[in-house]
Amino acid sequence: MAVRRLHHEQPPSFAWTAENAAWAEVVIKRYPPGRQASAVIPLLWRAQEQEGWVTKPAIEFIAEQLGMAYIRVLEVATFYTMFLLQPVGKKAHIQVCGTTPCQLRGAEDLIKVCKSRIAAHPFEMSPDGAFSWEEVECLGACVNAPMVQVLKDTYEDLTPDSLNALIDGFASGNPPAPGPQNGRQYSAAEGGETTLTDPSLYDGSVVGKYKVPADAPAEGGDKPA
Repeated sequence: MAVRRLHHEQPPSFAWTAENAAWAEVVIKRYPPGRQASAVIPLLWRAQEQEGWVTKPAIEFIAEQLGMAYIRVLEVATFYTMFLLQPVGKKAHIQVCGTTPCQLRGAEDLIKVCKSRIAAHPFEMSPDGAFSWEEVECLGACVNAPMVQVLKDTYEDLTPDSLNALIDGFASGNPPAPGPQNGRQYSAAEGGETTLTDPSLYDGSVVGKYKVPADAPAEGGDKPA
């Protein structure tokens, strides 16, 4: 993994919004006294959602709030690549999965869309500052490859056309619903069901309908003579 460092330009300070401050207090209270450090990952994630990226002032603020040494929070923020350490697009930072299943199903074409629609290089802002992108490792939905992630949401079964529509949706403030973008349900077979297609199998109407014939072989044995 490449060395990850804090961005050279930082905002002067960080503070929770009133809503997030109340949320953080609830999260911290989930842990017994002396174990508040366990809340570091959710707090860093919420800070990223609030600011768009994890800033140095946010790391220092969370360290103080949790009674942790600053270096310990910095270690967490720099270790996990889900934490963005530099400014990203205000409307969407698109993480394109580039691991083998996605590559085999068209990830390179998605990257071409990002380069043409957003910017030529990862983490480079679009001219209006609304978008940025990067290539990442496995996002965990290989059966729905290729896919991208925006913050906590994944958009799957993408084509260049549907990725363009996704970008248009974020640009207008009306992104599509997360999940498969080709109409299939979650990870169901794209062509529809091929087995267990009788609806009555799921409504309970066949319970007790099928009985084992008296002359059927016993479990683990042969059919009676």
